[in-house]
Amino acid sequence: MTVELVTEPRPFHTSVRVPPGTPAFDRVGAAFGLVLPTAVGETSTAGPHTALWLGPDEWLVVSDGAVPALDGLLLAGERGLIVDVSANRTSLLLSGPDARHVLEKGCPVDLHPRAFGPGNAVTATLARVPVVLWQTAPAAYRILPRTSFTAYVERWLRDAMAEYVAA
Repeated sequence: MTVELVTEPRPFHTSVRVPPGTPAFDRVGAAFGLVLPTAVGETSTAGPHTALWLGPDEWLVVSDGAVPALDGLLLAGERGLIVDVSANRTSLLLSGPDARHVLEKGCPVDLHPRAFGPGNAVTATLARVPVVLWQTAPAAYRILPRTSFTAYVERWLRDAMAEYVAA
């Protein structure tokens, strides 16, 4: 088998919307023990927490451990949003030497190692479904579809990987 698909235990997901360079931006990063990334495709990891850059003022913090207290991170009058969205997405792990080839069948993102590598994450489409695509290792990708699309994405991936799985 040169590629494998696993549904991971559901990690904690925190949606963060704050203006970069503000005290709220700094407090949120400090609460998770990291600096929120500020460029397309960047991630930042500290301990069990990884912040994925989704937009100029938007991050998804994926936590494989306990989430810090989020109350009080935004002060009265500050612009922003910090919400637990853990039930919003499922985490699928596609791994193996041919994982990139499977994804390339239905994802328009340039996944060649010169353009997308471990630690990169983007909002993309996979089989016409919006997902967050995060490369966690040279041959491993976390795919985060909305929960309602998980069954479809999983079926699509299993069909796309059929030629790489030994019978």
